[in-house]
Amino acid sequence: MTDQRPLLRAIFDAAVAAAHPDVVLAPHLEPPPTGRVICLAAGKGAAAMAAAAERHYLDALKLDPARLTGIATTRHGHSVPTRRIKVTEAGHPMPDEAGLRAAEETLQLAESAREDDLLLVLLSGGGSANWIAPASGVSFAQKQALTRALLRSGAPIGEINTVRKHLSRIKGGRLARAGQHAVEIVTLAISDVPHDDPSAIASGPTVPDPTTLADARAIIAKYGLQIDDAIHRALADPHNESCKASDPAFARARFELIAKPRTSLDAAIARAKNAGYAVLDLGADLEGEAREVAADHARLALKARSEGRRVAILSGGELTVTVRGNGRGGPNQEYALALTDLLKDTPGIAALAGDTDGADGGGGAASDPAGAIIDASTFARMKSLGLDPRSYLDNNDATAFFAATGDLLQTGPTLTNVNDVRVILVD
Repeated sequence: MTDQRPLLRAIFDAAVAAAHPDVVLAPHLEPPPTGRVICLAAGKGAAAMAAAAERHYLDALKLDPARLTGIATTRHGHSVPTRRIKVTEAGHPMPDEAGLRAAEETLQLAESAREDDLLLVLLSGGGSANWIAPASGVSFAQKQALTRALLRSGAPIGEINTVRKHLSRIKGGRLARAGQHAVEIVTLAISDVPHDDPSAIASGPTVPDPTTLADARAIIAKYGLQIDDAIHRALADPHNESCKASDPAFARARFELIAKPRTSLDAAIARAKNAGYAVLDLGADLEGEAREVAADHARLALKARSEGRRVAILSGGELTVTVRGNGRGGPNQEYALALTDLLKDTPGIAALAGDTDGADGGGGAASDPAGAIIDASTFARMKSLGLDPRSYLDNNDATAFFAATGDLLQTGPTLTNVNDVRVILVD
């Protein structure tokens, strides 16, 4: 049987390359104003976006370096060298003190903008955790505890961000409010959310927020989260309502998507077609519990195998895991582990599930796995080692399983983020 791992990786890499800041940013950058370009970036691609902006303004347009300033806040291990824009590494998925300080500096820079300055905001996935500025009356520790509970609840990212936006001084349009004296606020974003909702990317710091305090309270109740009294009070305080479309902060604000999951999935599909596969495109916006989605996809793969079809099943989106065990992993690894359990007796099927940012769950280190790859060799090693995928699923311990079989997908930081890419090849 042909080793399909190189092809699986090539398909994944094609999706990542289509969304790299070096490729997508420069065509969307504004001409420089008469004053400063103040660059405020957040997310896993923030440093790479800032470096691309520097090359455009300083090298291509020969802007006086004194007129370019800013701060880029990115995940630990995701920095790149810059000249004028300061880079700060901060925690993700759990916020840390570095993110707290960086958010304060970001707000101060926004507030310093004057009528001849351009406020350039560069966003990518992870910005919600990188910029942490708790609402008045809420401590940093309380915000951390709530984030931890939300991440373990199985709530989709849109619901998590709804709560975050109502407990923040930077999210939910508030950064635009801080920088509203600039000649223009231009936000260029790499989408990491299903359906590309601007208010969900990095929790929408420069766009109107359609969600409400009541929505945030309902999400807390829906998942039965135990929260501090300070959180309850903050979510009942009208002063913590996020910014709405009528807010004057948005009078000179513009938002543009420069990379989308759909475009990256299309690049992956093209690579699979070039390899001679018929393609079943399940869409770029899938959501749901990882192991349940895996069960649906396994059925599709088994059906194609039984019919003798050579097909590539591709999908994007962002799956979730309701954590009930004490193991390590992420939604892509859990999806791959569920596939392993369902396909273990079937030859001729190989699969990859990976997060395009290079980290799937994990503890926030740059060395965290991006996901996992499975094929017949996985099944053979699993049997030789006496591993039961179901027991690892029960403990949400996909990382340990795939570390034992040698099937973790290790890419390192990719410096972009357009959600997950899942590929099943049926031969």
